[in-house]
Amino acid sequence: MKVIDPCTLVLFGASGNLSRIKLMPGLFRLDQAGRLPEKMAILSVGRGQVSREDWLKDIKGMLDAKFPKGYDQNVFNRFIERNHYHANPPEDANAFQRLKETLADEKVFPQNLAYFLSVRPSDFADVVDKLAAVGLTKEDKYWRRVVIEKPFGTDLASAKELQASISKHLKESQIYRIDHYLGKSALMNIMLQRFTNAVLDPIWNNQYIDHVQITNTEMLGVGERTQFYDATGALRDMIQSHILQTMALTAMEMPKELTPDAIRAEKIKVLEAIRPIPVNEIDQYAFRAQYAAGEIKGEKVPGYLEELGDNSSVVETYAALKLFIDNPRWKGVPFYIRTAKRLHEADTRISIRFKKAPLQIGDGQDQNWLMLGIQPRECIKLEIQSKIPGLDIKTRTIQLDAANRQDGDESIDAYEALLLNLMEGDNSLYLHINEVEAQWRLVDPVIETWAKNRKPVHQYPAGSTDPEASKVIFEHEDQFWRYSIELGGDEK
Repeated sequence: MKVIDPCTLVLFGASGNLSRIKLMPGLFRLDQAGRLPEKMAILSVGRGQVSREDWLKDIKGMLDAKFPKGYDQNVFNRFIERNHYHANPPEDANAFQRLKETLADEKVFPQNLAYFLSVRPSDFADVVDKLAAVGLTKEDKYWRRVVIEKPFGTDLASAKELQASISKHLKESQIYRIDHYLGKSALMNIMLQRFTNAVLDPIWNNQYIDHVQITNTEMLGVGERTQFYDATGALRDMIQSHILQTMALTAMEMPKELTPDAIRAEKIKVLEAIRPIPVNEIDQYAFRAQYAAGEIKGEKVPGYLEELGDNSSVVETYAALKLFIDNPRWKGVPFYIRTAKRLHEADTRISIRFKKAPLQIGDGQDQNWLMLGIQPRECIKLEIQSKIPGLDIKTRTIQLDAANRQDGDESIDAYEALLLNLMEGDNSLYLHINEVEAQWRLVDPVIETWAKNRKPVHQYPAGSTDPEASKVIFEHEDQFWRYSIELGGDEK
């Protein structure tokens, strides 16, 4: 267990949903687990004037909602004493000077400061500017760290602009670009399963692997986020961040050591080695669609355009890309990545199909698959061929199935892991600027090309499987979208 310096977490946007649902409960759970340093304070920053007494009552309400079965009163008493509130009215020109004066009380606030910016993306640079203007980003005697929530820009140009603005005041080591997906236990497990098992590494290359699929599908629609989603789309929302990070962990080389810098260096190498998608052949590399009216679990649901109230939208709720990594390990292996809303199942997984076995018995013998389940079930499954008992020489597919999560295992929310990493100074699960830029550089040409093409987008009924037309990106006719990791849950 790492020793954490005494510190103060300054939480901007403390009254927002992220704070109420994830951050405050996550910090409480870390305190419950004994992972917060004894001398650690939380200063919540909000726009309105709120007394400390009222704020502590509000925090109790957050915890009551998150833990309806109750919680340890002693832990609660300890946690509540850590909490303080500071009003930062937007019209107050001296708000950040007053914040500095509040934080200067060393008896209450340890001087190592972590700022969590749970604010609008358009406010990221402004908050950093104002912190710097009053000297709250300087690391003369103590460390200063700034967490910036997703998204970091909306394209490569805006990401570079934001980086230029905040890097005037902060070193790269001070900037923690959060992608909460990287805090998921199952995602962190990808690297460990690969590199701590001698059976996997020799076959983790283009000599044995036919292709790799990285999938994130949901049964939910866009809900009340129609305007946000129509300005974002599936490519920006999921592929540019979560799915490309999953791909990097799947494809990276083993780091020289398990340090934050070494791990991020290998991810950066993978992301920068992904071949740019040729825009003049985009239809063979990228596919998009929108969900139409359909049925989910027996309930009729409207289509995306109906929910939006605008039939002219060409924003995708389904996006699939074919990518290649131009390095010796992965040369020629297609990576098919996809995300979708309102599909027939909710599943996040990595599916790896191996090449045909040297011995083929009969027509249509299944190929081996290795599947890493991320959610809802954390597991690893291997499908192999086995002889069917009897007089004839016939085989069938059997599964070796192991759950990563077992009874009694600790359940950790992604934000809990990332908050702990922040206080420890471990940024391996936070994004380096080179990762951010490489991801935007890859998807920007597709986003721009799709935005210019105003033809109606392919429709798929809500609750259906992948659109048949999406198979246009496959390299070979015998490739297909792998569905549930249950045996027989694939499509041929």
